[in-house]
Amino acid sequence: MKKNEVRNDRIIKKRKNYSSNSKSDNSHYNPALIKKQKEFYKNAKNVKKFKKMLKQQTDHSDPSSAQKPMIEMKEDKGESERRMRMTKNSLEELYRKKHEEKERERMEKEATLMAKKKEKEEAQAKRKALRDKMLKKTRRGQPLMKYRIERLLDTIQASQNQTN
Repeated sequence: MKKNEVRNDRIIKKRKNYSSNSKSDNSHYNPALIKKQKEFYKNAKNVKKFKKMLKQQTDHSDPSSAQKPMIEMKEDKGESERRMRMTKNSLEELYRKKHEEKERERMEKEATLMAKKKEKEEAQAKRKALRDKMLKKTRRGQPLMKYRIERLLDTIQASQNQTN
């Protein structure tokens, strides 16, 4: 009995170890941490650019001009803000133009669809009228020849007009 108890205790301890390992895995979504990481990488990128510019300046000219890149970077920020405003306005204009163009295309499509639908309805009404005429019968059940002869005459005239 003691052997079985020892085995059960070992199994329970192993199970506890597995569950404790899974709890120690800390892969939860943390927006604050993500924001810090983004900021860190952004700063690292800027520092790297600054050092590269500084190195280029020291290679090409005297060390006193090494302070100029910071001033230029600040000026570039002002320019980028102006560019952003300009691009925002131009993007709004682009959006308006595209929207108007799409609206115009939609209206054209709608007009063509309406025209096709109208033509279809007219053709269908014409066929229905012709069908009704062709199916008319006399009192004794014989077909009326008047409409059939008219139809034959129309087809012959149409074929003659096409050949001429």
